[in-house]
Amino acid sequence: MAKKQHSVGTPATVALTKAGVAFTEHTYAHDPAAASYGMEAAEALGLDPAQVFKTLVVSNGGHLAVGIVPVHRTLDLKAMATALGVKKVEMAAVADAERSSGYVAGGISPVGQRRALPTVLDASALDHDTIYVSGGRRGFDIGLAPADLVRTTRAGVAAIAASHT
Repeated sequence: MAKKQHSVGTPATVALTKAGVAFTEHTYAHDPAAASYGMEAAEALGLDPAQVFKTLVVSNGGHLAVGIVPVHRTLDLKAMATALGVKKVEMAAVADAERSSGYVAGGISPVGQRRALPTVLDASALDHDTIYVSGGRRGFDIGLAPADLVRTTRAGVAAIAASHT
């Protein structure tokens, strides 16, 4: 089978291609004034927000980790801490998230990060054949099977999404 050529070379697409993971690319015109990058992606791409996931970086006393939740939900910090086996986490400073991941906020992909961090995917992802996450820059998402995301990021799966926003 011939490998599909991908037009946007980000660390995420390079990592997925190298791992032999099938994925689709979805670009859209990013609006810098968008209130929510994740909801902007869902709306611009005409996707169910329950299938579009945002990548959030948390901190536990200097140790960073990644939580991946649907864009229309928030990250339950207590559930995230439990999933990581720690007492407490808080949202990481944007500068720390960008430095660790190698991506810009609003375009942080869970795949191909500069430093591999402990990662937890919200269990709701397993309800879908395909989910969408940032492809490594604003205005660019990738679609892939949740199992492939878990495998390539070595993610744990747990109910870490809080109530609808």
